[in-house]
Amino acid sequence: MSFQLSDESKKQIEEIFKRYPHKRAATLPILHVIQKEHGYIPEEAEPFVAELVEEPPVKIREVILFYTMFQTKPIGKYHFQVCHTVSCWLRGAKEIIEHLENRLNIKSGETSDDQKFTITEVECLGACEIAPMMQLNDDYIGPLTREKIDEILEKLQ
Repeated sequence: MSFQLSDESKKQIEEIFKRYPHKRAATLPILHVIQKEHGYIPEEAEPFVAELVEEPPVKIREVILFYTMFQTKPIGKYHFQVCHTVSCWLRGAKEIIEHLENRLNIKSGETSDDQKFTITEVECLGACEIAPMMQLNDDYIGPLTREKIDEILEKLQ
């Protein structure tokens, strides 16, 4: 199966290349375009991107696995990325994760059967001042409590 992109995404990638003096510098923006179209980075996209930026496919894989913003499998419409680094952990991240798991009936790293929710434990999101915190899709939320999680879930249902 060869990797395919829409004409719109191909045009976006052409524009991205115009902004960078070296092809490899366009790697992150290209991966964002692919994830926006597909909802994640399909494995078949890795050699495609590698060819575009003239890098070995393993380098693209390394980038995808390094950044938590890139997904390697489909995720739910609502992606709960709960920080579990030391500041958040000390302020109750474990309990927040357990509460989310119980409320959504999925474990961290899983997506609900209806493809609506995904829970992921992530490394530092750089917002220790609102620990414990999470990123829900593109929004940072914290400090978190069980009650706050319940309010959020109520709005999303």
